[in-house]
Amino acid sequence: MADLGPVRVVIADDHTIWRSGVRADLGENFTVVGEAADAGEAIAEIDRHQPDLVLCDLHMPDGGGLRVARERGEETIIVILTVSEAERDLLDAVAAGAQGYLLKSTEPDDLRNALWKAAQGEPVFSPSLAALVLTEFRRMKIDSPDEGLSPREREVLQHVARGHTYKAIGEELFISQKTVENHVRNILKKLHLNRKQELIRYALEKGIE
Repeated sequence: MADLGPVRVVIADDHTIWRSGVRADLGENFTVVGEAADAGEAIAEIDRHQPDLVLCDLHMPDGGGLRVARERGEETIIVILTVSEAERDLLDAVAAGAQGYLLKSTEPDDLRNALWKAAQGEPVFSPSLAALVLTEFRRMKIDSPDEGLSPREREVLQHVARGHTYKAIGEELFISQKTVENHVRNILKKLHLNRKQELIRYALEKGIE
């Protein structure tokens, strides 16, 4: 794991025992800065603590994880942790703004690894569900998804969608990290988006990979 310091997390779930268990499972690379039992409390905790990541149950009171993703997914990383393997729940979560969707049956080591990746901007899904996401959004792909992007910008977008860092993208494409950052800025402007997380969701929706 890269040395990024402890990831600051808010845990939102309406079961106190489950929150305690997740807190214990996260380990030293994560610091729980807040807990919530419903969507409204989760949003308040996000506003209060400005966490790096929110681990959120899908079906909790006051709107559940979908409300949290819709209302705060643009400013913080939302990962849904749920028992639901329903296709509609998964796709609704992604559409609402969640960056990840993990099952509560995920082993602690796998959970920690997935959340660490999510904190670095990488979309994360339980292995049994990842193929479903790609299949569905490929089906939804429109004929001209690039909105006027140049071939190089589209290439950069593909790497961003895979969760690659700007440094890694630069090394892969033999350009500087600064040039990658400039490309991302131009892509955001052309697509009328504001941040990297929105680019990842855009790429998923358009079937760009």
